[in-house]
Formats: sequence, C-alpha cells, structure tokens
Amino acid sequence: MLQALRAQAEQLDLEDELSPYRARFQLPAETVYLCGNSLGAAPAGIEQRISRTVTQEWASGLVGSWNSAGWIELPRIAARRLAPLIGADAECIAVTDSTSVNLFKVLSAALGLDPRRRRIVSERDNFPTDLYIAGGLIDLLGRRHELILVEDPEEIPAALGDSGGILMLSHVNYRTGRMLDMKGLTQLAHERGALVIWDLAHSAGAVELDLAACNADFAVGCGYKYLNGGPGAPAFLYCAPHHLDRARQPLSGWFSHREPFAFDPDYTAAEGIRRFHTGTPPVLSLTAFAEALEVWRDVDMAAIRRKSNALTGLFIEAVEKLCPDLTLVTPRDPDMRGSQVCLSVPAGGLAIMRALIALGVVGDFRAPDILRFGFAPLYNRFADAIRAAEMLARVLDEKIWEREEFQGKPAVT
Repeated sequence: MLQALRAQAEQLDLEDELSPYRARFQLPAETVYLCGNSLGAAPAGIEQRISRTVTQEWASGLVGSWNSAGWIELPRIAARRLAPLIGADAECIAVTDSTSVNLFKVLSAALGLDPRRRRIVSERDNFPTDLYIAGGLIDLLGRRHELILVEDPEEIPAALGDSGGILMLSHVNYRTGRMLDMKGLTQLAHERGALVIWDLAHSAGAVELDLAACNADFAVGCGYKYLNGGPGAPAFLYCAPHHLDRARQPLSGWFSHREPFAFDPDYTAAEGIRRFHTGTPPVLSLTAFAEALEVWRDVDMAAIRRKSNALTGLFIEAVEKLCPDLTLVTPRDPDMRGSQVCLSVPAGGLAIMRALIALGVVGDFRAPDILRFGFAPLYNRFADAIRAAEMLARVLDEKIWEREEFQGKPAVT
C-alpha cells in the first residue's frame, strides 16, 4: 500500500506544473513543512533584500530613504502585487496594521454606513480574534449592537433575518478547513439588507479569490501565512469601491489624513483607500512582505487551486489508509475545503504533533484535539503528503508521542 502511494506521489510530482516555484523558497532539506497556514516559508533571497534596506537605505540613506528608496510607496507597491491574488483593484486595498486592527476598522466602517444596522452575525467557530474584536467594539459603542453566533453556516439565513446587519465570516475556517461559498453568502446577505466582511487569513494565496466578482463589501487578511511575508508581516484590508466615498474608520492616524505632512491639527480624511491607513508604515516588515509578493508575479491561481485539491486529496487518502483511528474534520468535497487538512485525535494531540515535528514533519495543533496540516501549492510536493502520512502513522503505531520529551505545553502551539 505504501509503495503504491509513493509511486502515485512520484508521478504527480513529475507532472506538477508548479514544481519550478519551489526553488523560489528556502526550505530545510530534510523537513516536510506543512504549516503554511500558520507561517509561510521564507522566499529565496529575502535576507539580502532586508539587509539592503538596513545597511544601505537605513544606515546610509537615513531619513532621506523615505523618498530616495521609496519607503513611502511600499504600501501601494504591496497592494498592487497583492491585487491579482484576491481579485480586487489595488486602489481598494490597504496594506497596513494587523488583521485584528484592520477588522476593527472595517467593522466600524460597515456599522457606520447605516446606524440602523445593529446585528453582527458570525460563526461560533470563527477565529477567536474576530469575535473578540466584534465584542470589544460592541462594548465601546455602548452595547447598542448584538453579536449573534451560529453553530453552522446553514443557520446564517435565519440569524440574519430581514432587517439587515453585518455578516462577518472567515472564508476558510481555521480549525476545520471548511471553505464557505463567498459569492452565494454575499448575495444572500445583500438580499437581506446586510453587508459582508470576509476574513481571508486562511485563503489568500491558497485558493482562488475574486472579491470584486463576489461583490464583497469588506475583507481583511494577513501577510504571513500562505503569502509568505514573514512572522508578523503587515496585514491588508479591502473596501469595495462603492463604499469608499462614505466609509469612515475611527483610527484616524496621520497617514489616513488628506495631507499628512501638512501637520494640520484638524483631521480631514484622505480620499479613497488611504483613509484606512493609520500610522507610519513598518518599513522592515513591509519590505519583506512586498518582496515576498514578487514570488507570485506570474502564478496562475487556477493552477494553485488544482494542485491544492490534489495535494489535500492525496494526503486524506494516505492518512485514512495508514492512520484509521484518526477522524477527518475537513470536508471531503474539494469544493468545500481550503488548502489544509484537519484531523481529530482521541487523545494526546499536542504530544502527537510535537513528536511528528521531531521527525521532520511540521504541522500544528489547535485545541482541543485538532492536528492541522496546511499545504502551500507553490512549494509543497506530493511526496511531502505521503511522507507526512507515513510519519504520522509511525508516531501513532510506535506510540512515540507518549515519550516524556513530548509532554508539556510550549508557549506557541
């Protein structure tokens, strides 16, 4: 059985149209890295680009590099490179701040477009920071709004009702890998008089996205997962063009001012997407993110999706043959899953993942019982999928995870 799976993977790797892109990344030779949904791999040559920013632009150019090295333009450069990956006009994208901060901004803006919208609908299993931000904003606004959490996406229509509101969803669920129907749910929300905010943290760079065609109102996403921008990379937000003239966000920092270097004590919002910026751009991390986006300059996102489906499908097949005691949490239907596979374990999930990492297969663990494997089609091979399933079976069969060295809980899981 294992030999047949290996042979299948070898043939798929030979036929892989995206295999040349693997050379654009730095990956440890003996490591199977399946954690692109948490932190993407480092692009090749990224250290030289950051070094140039430090040793030439900062150390030599000093403050003049805001102009001479184009630091001030980095957010717009990154937005232009990101635009084709999410199906949006660059003039509707702000690369800035963190996903959480950007969600606060767009949720505030969405509520402000119509004060009668008092209902925010989301999933209970949405990424926790999204729910925290919504709850914190509700508190800040004097509890005049309510956060309604559904247990299943099928409950969304009833939760929305007919009185409008805000629908706030993750396109791909972080714990299950389930991918929602962005176009269908956006249309449904609009028919109910609601606006929609999409969190793209686990889909940007891994699946095809077309925010404009889906008529999305707002979106947020991070730069450090499948987009490979580095730990803590700047995030991004999207505002539909028909909302730009009226949308307002409360973090009115100087870089969202119409003329930031006029130093006017009175605030006047910039035109267009610039009003969603806040403070000074973080040049070092933004340089890394903009450079990482160059990796995508000629990538066909349809090919990304085809390979993602094939990779995750092969991994599911291998795990179910080699590890029958594990339960598949991710949808089996490729049209309903993102680029990750999530497995539920009866016990010892964190120890199992720590043992697996020690054997050179890197995924991650999400409480209480989920092993996650994020497949990045640009650099993951089909052989990686089989190797990961093989090592997972070994960890379970030989009870390696029960060793003392894999017990305990590290600060980051």
